[in-house]
Amino acid sequence: MKGSLVCVGTGMKLGAHISPVCKSHIENADVVFSLVSSALTLEWIKQMHLDVRDLQPFYAEGKSRADTYREMIQLIVDEVQLGKKVVGAFYGHPGVFADVPHRAIKQVRRLGLEATMEPGISAEDCLIADLLIDPGLTGCIHYETSQFMFYQRQIDTAAHLVLWQVGTAGDQSLEKYTTSGKYRQVLVKKLTEHYPLNHQVILYEAAITPLHKVREYRLALSELPKADVSQHTTLVIPPSTKMEKNTKILEELTTLDKRDKLYLVTNTLKH
Repeated sequence: MKGSLVCVGTGMKLGAHISPVCKSHIENADVVFSLVSSALTLEWIKQMHLDVRDLQPFYAEGKSRADTYREMIQLIVDEVQLGKKVVGAFYGHPGVFADVPHRAIKQVRRLGLEATMEPGISAEDCLIADLLIDPGLTGCIHYETSQFMFYQRQIDTAAHLVLWQVGTAGDQSLEKYTTSGKYRQVLVKKLTEHYPLNHQVILYEAAITPLHKVREYRLALSELPKADVSQHTTLVIPPSTKMEKNTKILEELTTLDKRDKLYLVTNTLKH
């Protein structure tokens, strides 16, 4: 019997966001590995299956997350190689800001075994609904905060800028679970190359149970270093400028429209 792996999303809000497909995979697995946001969510998953193994204890203060992820992946792959039908249950969407599912699936596939992913409702989905942001209106750019700081990334101030995991801004060690306001001050310095210090930004956290409230805290960009943030906090920066028209492209398209119209009229007259 060949083993297999399915990584599923449990959604953000306890019991409310999981799809019937993801729930079915958990219920019909041989073994379930769980990495979720709360002990309550873990207990809820344990009600679906007798053999649920919590991956959360692999994390430890001062321990590199790179080492933690390698250990988690090896554990999952080992069970697949034993011929078991393995499910990885991850909070939110298993493919969004989740290193373990992607790498585990790649390793299992390299072994010639089946490995797939089923989507879940992510923090991004909740953010769009809670903050009433339409990505199709002005556009939306997403970066992981530290990556945004470490590399030369582009900013469009006419679009929403979403910086994930702002609580660990500037962490190069992969060992910290929060960084101090001094690190966020470096982030603010980078952002003020494009935004004024008094520009209003939003600290966002999704509700993970029906009893929790959405966090939507608005503050000036200058106040970010002293603000209360956690691992789950997302920084949302609304547009500070308006979109500028690309007159060259618009003129080119107008010319094409006129040619198409003339072509239609000419063909109509011929017939």
